[in-house]
Amino acid sequence: MTDSFPRRQARTRRFTLGAPRGVSVSPDGGRVVFLRSRGGTDPVTCLWTLDLGSGEERLVVDPLELGADETDLPPEERARRERAREQAGGVVAYATDRPVTMAAFALAGQLYVTEFAAGFSPRLVETPPGVVDPRPDPHGRRIAFVCDGTLYIHEIGARSTSALVEPEHDGVTYGLADFIAAEEMDRMRGYWWSPDGDALLVARVDDSPVQRWHIADPANPDRTPTVVGYPAAGTTNALVTCEIVALDGTRTPVRWDTERDEYLVQAVWGAHALMIVVQPRDQRALRILAVDPATGATTPLREITDDDWVDIVPGVPAHTASGALVTIEGSADTHRLVVDGEPVTPPGMQVRGVVDIEGETVLLRASTDPASVTLWAWSRDGLTEITPGPGLFTGRRTAGTLVVTRQDLESEGTVTTVRRAGGAELTVTSLADPPGLTPRPVLRRVTDRALPTALLLPSWHEPGTKLPVLMDPYGGPHAQRVVASSAAHLASQWFAEQGFAVVVVDGRGTPGGLAFERAVHGDLATPVLDDQVDALHALAAEHPELDLGRVAIRGWSFGGYLAALAVLRRPDVFHAAVAGAPVTDWRLYDTHYTERYLGHPDQQPDAYTRSSLLDDAAKLTRPLLLVHGLADDNVVAAHTLRLSSALLAAGRPHTVLPLSGVTHMTPQEVVAENLLLLQVRFLKDALGMSTGATEPT
Repeated sequence: MTDSFPRRQARTRRFTLGAPRGVSVSPDGGRVVFLRSRGGTDPVTCLWTLDLGSGEERLVVDPLELGADETDLPPEERARRERAREQAGGVVAYATDRPVTMAAFALAGQLYVTEFAAGFSPRLVETPPGVVDPRPDPHGRRIAFVCDGTLYIHEIGARSTSALVEPEHDGVTYGLADFIAAEEMDRMRGYWWSPDGDALLVARVDDSPVQRWHIADPANPDRTPTVVGYPAAGTTNALVTCEIVALDGTRTPVRWDTERDEYLVQAVWGAHALMIVVQPRDQRALRILAVDPATGATTPLREITDDDWVDIVPGVPAHTASGALVTIEGSADTHRLVVDGEPVTPPGMQVRGVVDIEGETVLLRASTDPASVTLWAWSRDGLTEITPGPGLFTGRRTAGTLVVTRQDLESEGTVTTVRRAGGAELTVTSLADPPGLTPRPVLRRVTDRALPTALLLPSWHEPGTKLPVLMDPYGGPHAQRVVASSAAHLASQWFAEQGFAVVVVDGRGTPGGLAFERAVHGDLATPVLDDQVDALHALAAEHPELDLGRVAIRGWSFGGYLAALAVLRRPDVFHAAVAGAPVTDWRLYDTHYTERYLGHPDQQPDAYTRSSLLDDAAKLTRPLLLVHGLADDNVVAAHTLRLSSALLAAGRPHTVLPLSGVTHMTPQEVVAENLLLLQVRFLKDALGMSTGATEPT
């Protein structure tokens, strides 16, 4: 019997296993390094190379051949994978030397080194246990790595290992990213090699001032609760500083005003400068500081300010080969590429990030339509779109070799191609399983706010026949659901095949322009919910098959918050909701995310009251299913439990589904599969629909 779509989606980690990812290109453009598992249901990621001269793909590292057992990962690595939303195992991260001739990686807390030339095998390096984030120096002579908060150096030639910087007391780590940096800033690392490989910039994190939360496993009461330092809104953050550490152990503190700028956003140590990016707690500025490696003194290079908040954008700051400073800044309602202080991309073209700089050419991702993110190249000669949409594109460019990874509405999954200057285009083999389901989203922009929407109907729907509606949003900052990618709409199409007209809306707060994103400043509830309602009614006016008498909503994380918010505040529109891992009280969510939108709770208490669900508990009149992983250390289960307690106190019936051992992700195959099936059953019962299965296999 053919497996159901929910089982296939769970087993394949949303059809991502077997697809190439994590691409690096050698400086001569002749070698591409990438990660890929051996098949669409194989969760063990391997390391591969593609030789552009021969076109040969070669397996470099297979963790199964090395006998790696990942059942007992270091806690720091588990935390890093959770922050990165990494659902696979094996070689999930690697780092290379500058010429990309060798790489270091960790498996099950052990350090391995490999060379990419044919005939070389991975070598296990004897180190203390619990290796995290190994990185070679630019010349490939040494490997730095972290064990238990200590930064070590391994000399490859001498095969010797020594501790370079050790914690002074409990709560201190060297070389690791703090929770806020990893969860909210996409900074997963805590040390950076100098270009000459003779020193490192090392982050020191002291999270002893951070409040401690205890995450228990009620299904196993014999287990000691996990203690985590969680900086909830309004509470103390970890103390993050930096030092320049020479290989002989000489330490030079980097000096900046940490009382004013307590967030270390990023660091870049390139040929032109050592730079750090710092940010004050209110996030209304980003300051780029040049660091003198000899003294640790800092000099301002550029300051970016905004009355609401300054966005952290990937890939910047950076320098071109001539030393021009590259940033991304907001002006004219647009995130724009800025070179040496001058905007070089036009208003209306939203720059999403810089992916590579080759000489004086900047390769960037940008949108002229929110549903598509394409690759562009900028140089003093002008701006060129390399990958015309629609679709979602990313890539790399080095020495004329261009790697492009695309998702679009015509292709299944991702397609990765490589073209060397003057050469033929090669396609990197994808071993991902086909989903066996073809999404049919109709992408539109509706209302006077031009809200991006997607409408998905069952493949078997007969025109003129009424369908109950399922709203399927995320709806919050930094994420989009309405995109020109088939892969993004698979689950929504599956719900449509169960008998729903599925509507996805990206309202204010999601990416789409400075004013559009900043409409949620001080209120994460009202504009977000209004946009879902207004978009639904605008679509229904054009599509009479949408039955507004039967409307449900589902979501996870911010989408779970939005789903619960919908039935609590607009029961006239929404008749049932499934809220997965919802934030119900923003005082329980982390400092950097929450205070960006709502301010400090001591200074802006009304913003937190407006955005909280707890005071709305007595308003519930519709069926509500709350789902939460009890091991979640991002949106902790207290969110759901406190809302459930408030609902119970108000005498409002509701359903709670606790997931034992599940974090904010749900990679467990049985859990992920049955969650979809249980949601369908709950929604059909709530809307009075037939429970007969209509899903294609």
